[in-house]
Amino acid sequence: MLVKTRYFGDIDLSEDKIVTFDYGLFGFEEYTRFALLYNSESEERPSISWLQSVDEQSLALPVMIPTIVMPDYNPIVEDGVLESLGDWNENNISVLVTVTVPKDISLMTTNMKAPIIINTDNMKGCQVVVENPDYEIRYKIYDLLKANMPEGAGKEDA
Repeated sequence: MLVKTRYFGDIDLSEDKIVTFDYGLFGFEEYTRFALLYNSESEERPSISWLQSVDEQSLALPVMIPTIVMPDYNPIVEDGVLESLGDWNENNISVLVTVTVPKDISLMTTNMKAPIIINTDNMKGCQVVVENPDYEIRYKIYDLLKANMPEGAGKEDA
């Protein structure tokens, strides 16, 4: 399937790479099919990836694995909320959070309050709201990402 994307141009994507969200994502309920895309072709997953709508070229959300910036992240969600994922367990679930990157990159945040949960066996996904008051909607991550960056990465040679 040929998919037009916002940042990657046209890409050929197999159907088994499409994540279906029965109820869409918050604010984008009408879009239910997405693909997870990476800026890099290396085998190591980058810190930030893109959740690209398959049906709307201009809709691409930066996402990341929350434990990169919050190692003890463990959202508690009632099982009933995850019904749309089908049969799931801790081995076939992937948790992502959306990232907001403003003009001033030092103000970059992630939404720890509303994670995206994907069943990697059947490629069904949902976005949920976590009741834990310790998880912020605008959790600042710039300094955390910078601290975890390998030495020399992202720095210009003098």
